[in-house]
Amino acid sequence: MQRSSDRIHVTHAGRLESSSKPFEQADRAKARGQPYDEAAYPQLLREAVRDVIEHQLTLGIDALSDGELGRLRTWPYYSKRLSGIEYRACKPGEFGSTIFKTRERERFAEYYEDADRARYAAGAPSRRDMRIVCSGPLESKGTTELQAELARFREVLGSIEAAAAHDAFFPVIAPGWLDHFIFNEHYRSEEQFIHALAEVMRPEYEAIVGAGFIVQIDDPGLPDTWATYVPAPPLVEYRRRSRVRVEALNHALRNIPEDRVRYHLCWGSWNGPHVDDLPFEHVIDLMLQVKAQGYSFEAGNVRHEHEWKLWRDVKLPAGKILIPGVVSHRTNTVEHPEVVADRLCNFASLVGRENVMGGTDCGMGGGRIHCEIGWAKLEASIAGARLATQRLWGRGAA
Repeated sequence: MQRSSDRIHVTHAGRLESSSKPFEQADRAKARGQPYDEAAYPQLLREAVRDVIEHQLTLGIDALSDGELGRLRTWPYYSKRLSGIEYRACKPGEFGSTIFKTRERERFAEYYEDADRARYAAGAPSRRDMRIVCSGPLESKGTTELQAELARFREVLGSIEAAAAHDAFFPVIAPGWLDHFIFNEHYRSEEQFIHALAEVMRPEYEAIVGAGFIVQIDDPGLPDTWATYVPAPPLVEYRRRSRVRVEALNHALRNIPEDRVRYHLCWGSWNGPHVDDLPFEHVIDLMLQVKAQGYSFEAGNVRHEHEWKLWRDVKLPAGKILIPGVVSHRTNTVEHPEVVADRLCNFASLVGRENVMGGTDCGMGGGRIHCEIGWAKLEASIAGARLATQRLWGRGAA
């Protein structure tokens, strides 16, 4: 994994949006179960992947993704990868995801009713009425689907000469986040279920690294599961449950060198009050126990920006890299490069400039923020990194 050895490097959390209107329209229709041109879709997808890679290179992004294009994680996605799961209608009182029953939703019920109504009126796929359940022993169906995704990414990267000098990463879900969307109706305990999820994900993690990519483990569940317990559990009990998830993930990563792993956590990508977000201080030590070299986390939004100060007291282990979000998907306002530079320099002052990369709070695609604004924010992160480089090295601002 490349470091900020002579300047501040910049990356992002993975999901991006292509400027290809035909692909985005086809992908939206596919996700909603509407008719789309299935014969044309593979080529549209390949062209869209090329588009987002070239756009990243044009801006100056150092560590690239394929934008996670074509990988909407719904029932069709999981059903091709896992056995032991079923898709059924929710029973009374059930939801298709844990995020639909939280303490914050109870407190801001009217806001969330309005937000849900607007979202689903626009045709977004719903997880409210159907749910994925684990009804038998979980087993991997193999990595055929994943290998096709990796091959496409590798093929497009190989066709772009400028991409050769860059790191390339591929995001995939952590076991401790999967149980937000896959509900256990088979295993005798939550711990057994989490470890079973980790074991079926292990082949995917290893296949990604085997294909030559850095694997990014997406794990909003480490902090954001806190809000889904109604009522809130004692903090010591929550940390015990979180530790189980970290241990299961580390077991799944046991065959992968740490310098081929990035770990991303956030407090959920939805736009809302987030007043019930668990303070980072309660899980920062658990995050650092994950067998990864890079740690990506929210630091650019108004709920978590102040938490850079935690690194005054928390020691970053040797060889590790912080990837704080310096631009956020939670506002349409594009951050000023000076603000980005301030955020980067705050972290560099505490953990060392070579141990910091600029990141994003979460993905800049997938409906979180408009495509044009998402790319503008990435451009601002590059400009801010140049200013930070000038301050930290005394040179390098364009």
